[in-house]
Amino acid sequence: MSEQRSSQWYAGNDRNAYIHRAWMRRGVPKDSFDGKPQIAIANTASDLTPCNSHLDEVAEHVKRGIWEAGGVPLNLPVVSLGETQVRPTAMLWRNMAAMSTEEMLRANPIDGVVLLGGCDKTIPALLMAASSVDIPAVVVPGGPMATGTFRGSPLGCGTDVWRLSEEVRGGEMSNREFLKSESSMIRSRGHCNTMGTASTMALVAEALGMVLPGLAGTPAVDSNLLAGAHETGRLIIEMVRNQRTPSQLLTKESFLNAIVALAAIGGSTNAVVHLLAIAGRAGVELSIDDFDRTGAGVPLLVNLQPSGTFLMDDLHRAGGFLSVLREVKDLLSPRALTVTGQPLVKYLDEARIWDEGVIRRRSAPLQAEAGIAILRGNLAPGGAVIKPSAASAHLMQHRGPAVVFDSIEDMHRRIDDPDLDVNENSVLILRGCGPKGYPGMPEVSNMPLPKKLLEKGVRDMVRICDGRMSGTAYGTVILHVTPEAAAGGPLALVRTGDIISLDVHKRLLDMEVAPEELASRTPNAATVQGYANPKRGWERLYVDHVLQADTGVDLDFLLGSSGPEVSRESH
Repeated sequence: MSEQRSSQWYAGNDRNAYIHRAWMRRGVPKDSFDGKPQIAIANTASDLTPCNSHLDEVAEHVKRGIWEAGGVPLNLPVVSLGETQVRPTAMLWRNMAAMSTEEMLRANPIDGVVLLGGCDKTIPALLMAASSVDIPAVVVPGGPMATGTFRGSPLGCGTDVWRLSEEVRGGEMSNREFLKSESSMIRSRGHCNTMGTASTMALVAEALGMVLPGLAGTPAVDSNLLAGAHETGRLIIEMVRNQRTPSQLLTKESFLNAIVALAAIGGSTNAVVHLLAIAGRAGVELSIDDFDRTGAGVPLLVNLQPSGTFLMDDLHRAGGFLSVLREVKDLLSPRALTVTGQPLVKYLDEARIWDEGVIRRRSAPLQAEAGIAILRGNLAPGGAVIKPSAASAHLMQHRGPAVVFDSIEDMHRRIDDPDLDVNENSVLILRGCGPKGYPGMPEVSNMPLPKKLLEKGVRDMVRICDGRMSGTAYGTVILHVTPEAAAGGPLALVRTGDIISLDVHKRLLDMEVAPEELASRTPNAATVQGYANPKRGWERLYVDHVLQADTGVDLDFLLGSSGPEVSRESH
């Protein structure tokens, strides 16, 4: 094995080596700096990220495995983003979390890293960071929470919030009953129990080869998660000794495997921007068209909310993620490796489905073709995303008049106005919610339906936005419209009453407005500018450098990898 990276700090008898060793001798064994691998545990535990609040316990079990295998574990708290807590949106700081973690991994005397994440942005940010530094790295997902019940029925985190709140607005449930469900929604530690972004990114990370095979999807309350954390602690030492790094694992084949997995599980549309961003850091040429080419024809096999009925603990008992992948094994690359050094497909043969109501056979899918679809047209020349598995079949081809909202505040102000000129055929358009325009690209694309239509029994409409939506959400929502309105995209030119034409099968999204008419239009200042002119700090840096949704919403100066080298000493 080549010289360990940490020896650049600790080896030798000079003053600087003395300083590095002396300040770390706080109860550790004397031989801790004699060539033992130094392993950081990048820990996103935080009381303000409630889905990750148990990760300190998980870290303790990782530490046990590291000590057992002959390494030295080092807790490294990193930026943590609570999806439900931070304003204006956690997406505003995903790149900051990735950048700060990257810099700390590079700056410190470590030979490998175990990445602890769970809530939506934490696993993507950690993978972006690890890809940029390219030292041995492995993810331990925090796992989904246990399922709560309300009125005798299981509750799906997020998905049932949207459903129950619409029942209140439609007059089918009292606000008092709605608030009663609040104490039943979150029953334990762990992230959302639906196939939202947190669950999706945990499973996708395993499909990428970055998780100990079989661990992703293990419930947060299951002791097997702690056992898997211990085993991962042992594994990272073996990875360091063999110099098994992300650049060896995150290949084009592994990303295509992840896209197949995303379709089969009915995963979140947010995985599109996250996978594109990770690929950008890893130097892998991945485009939004790869999601359509590779995933569109993949069958939906997992019957979980929001695309189905069940929840994450059901997926675990029914056979888990590997049993899903076994059904689509022929679509997976046999060359894509995992953190163990073995191909992902090696771990599929012994997987079994124990409940075909939760995990469908390939021969009897929930939907025959359910992967992410990429739409283009004069409304989205750079592309837009739709998740057919969570949409309504009768709206896959639709034509109707636009009802335009210039901002989220405008939408909230007018959506329930009895005088709003809207019917079930209308197309709701919300702009000013892209990476620059909000800023940060919030999860607002699944707009609430107008109250007067809910009262008539309408439960879905075509909705178009340059923002994102929660992975727990559902409906015929077209999102990630590129370029966004604030970046000069055609979405800024749409006017209420314009006819919008959607054909998902043909991958078309157009406004039926003559080119010469569009050329004569100018957007109002609020549409283009929005809140996109912060004066200072991270928001200023973000708005000046953020890229569009079709390339992952990373910052332009963060693309690619800088590697693990630090050229200068600190003293």
